[in-house]
Amino acid sequence: MLAINDVAPDFEAQTTEGTINFHDWIGSSWAVLFSHPKDFTPVCTTELGYMARIKPEFDRRGVKIIGLSVDPLERHDGWMDDIEETQGTRPNYPMIADVDFNVSKLYHMLPAAVSGDPTVRTAADNQTVRNVFVIGPDKKIKLILVYPMTTGRNFDEVIRVIDSLQLTAKHKVATPANWQNGGDVIIAGSVSDEDAKKQYPDGWAAPKPYIRIVPQPKG
Repeated sequence: MLAINDVAPDFEAQTTEGTINFHDWIGSSWAVLFSHPKDFTPVCTTELGYMARIKPEFDRRGVKIIGLSVDPLERHDGWMDDIEETQGTRPNYPMIADVDFNVSKLYHMLPAAVSGDPTVRTAADNQTVRNVFVIGPDKKIKLILVYPMTTGRNFDEVIRVIDSLQLTAKHKVATPANWQNGGDVIIAGSVSDEDAKKQYPDGWAAPKPYIRIVPQPKG
């Protein structure tokens, strides 16, 4: 199974915006890959529409988004029409047509033995293809979320996590439970008190010696 800090598997795939090589497509950006078991499924329809509405939030953070479904491109096109009609927004990001199951297998969402015609498979056959992967500019996996078919994904939470990931990649801090951008943070355990005093000359709140709370660093 893939784990956090593993290199995200590279691949070439057909998408609604042409053929891509995944690592080249990411470039120096962050990326979110989110997968769907089948086109024309109700929960996924709402998710794709919502992601289209909030894409400017990802753009503002330097994050590219890409969807995936185990269906051919021509079915993707019809689904995009339905999403625009029912959700009010048309997907404005690429959707992978994973007809050979290659990406689903590389990311351990389907067993290696899966083969055959993707159009005869049902959503239940592909129910494990309901993942979110956040990938950093170093091409390493930073977050893995797996959702059941009956529960829509919370993409506001994905943005919140990206805010934390980008902050903690730049500063030696960690974010507490339910943290929101702009809230207090915790000095990383790898930072000694001596070094912390240089960075935070005004000190910090410490309900316990190992919990050192400071305002979110700027920049």
